[in-house]
Amino acid sequence: MGDFVDRGYNSLEVFTILLLLKARYPSNITLLRGNHESRQLTQVYEFYDECQRKYGNANAWQYCTDVFDYLALSAIIDGTVLCVHGGLSPDIRTIDQIRIIERNCEIPHEGPFCDLMWSDPEDIEIWAAVHVEQLNHINNLDLVCRAHQLVQEGLKYMFQDKGLVTVWSAPNYCYRCGNVASILSFNENMLKNAKMEEEQKPLNQLYVEGQTI
Repeated sequence: MGDFVDRGYNSLEVFTILLLLKARYPSNITLLRGNHESRQLTQVYEFYDECQRKYGNANAWQYCTDVFDYLALSAIIDGTVLCVHGGLSPDIRTIDQIRIIERNCEIPHEGPFCDLMWSDPEDIEIWAAVHVEQLNHINNLDLVCRAHQLVQEGLKYMFQDKGLVTVWSAPNYCYRCGNVASILSFNENMLKNAKMEEEQKPLNQLYVEGQTI
């Protein structure tokens, strides 16, 4: 659900393997755009510098950011689960309104496209539980899945009706937050299963008495 880059030292490898999986299994892989799939943000954070360091120029960064413009803004699982990176928008009431957004561009600073990338659920006018409930009711949805926000437990349901869930899949974010990551899956009957993961130690490092060699 987006933010494939700027989440560690190997963003380029992560995004590359995701593109390879998409090419190999086009009907089984959907890559959603996140707010970090952006030319502007990746120059401020890690991804631009990572590409420069690994290739000695910005060509790889340019190729990847061109691909960003073609990533989907949302996905529907079995007609009942809406997946987005950030969240909802006061300008969006139906799924069809997402489908007609012009996405082949840099993420704008305002409007529904921006909201889908950046908005966070809070008990305020445009992101209150009632608005999630209304969106789900209008579109016959059971759940909105989104990412974007670090949650220490990896997965967190919002609001009493549990109509929205935050799924965070980067363990030990920034190599210092100590959080677990989660993967949320659905079986053929749309029953949910959450798998929690902790940070895996690099295979090319040895640990002796708590120290890295």
